[in-house]
Amino acid sequence: MTAGAWTLTNTGRTSLLNGTFDIDSDTWKVALFLSTSNIGAASTTYAGLTNEHANNNGYSTGGDSVTLSLSGTTTVLVVATEALWTASGGSIVARFAVLYEVSGNVLAYALMDSTPANVTATVGNDFKVLASTVFTLS
Repeated sequence: MTAGAWTLTNTGRTSLLNGTFDIDSDTWKVALFLSTSNIGAASTTYAGLTNEHANNNGYSTGGDSVTLSLSGTTTVLVVATEALWTASGGSIVARFAVLYEVSGNVLAYALMDSTPANVTATVGNDFKVLASTVFTLS
């Protein structure tokens, strides 16, 4: 499943510019959130977010670890590796993917479907947030 474009949060932008985030050495995760989540541009911390997918059906609260990397010189891409969960015992359903630093600060979020609609992985199937460019500096 490919998420829509990543949207930086307001504090995510500031944290990039003031050095709070170190893209290629900080520890990052992607977590899944329901359509009723409060995720948005004003979100600041993972702890302040509501309605994450429950800790069941193959999903673990807090999400999956990903690595961010930098590539390029005159145009620099920030790319995240794939996050993956396999549905078991029930479906995994989400509307949003959230990229956050393990210390708790949110960098960005993405709609899982541009309609927008929920995305579902049924038992035995994978729910993936594919490797993608989070943002580009040029």
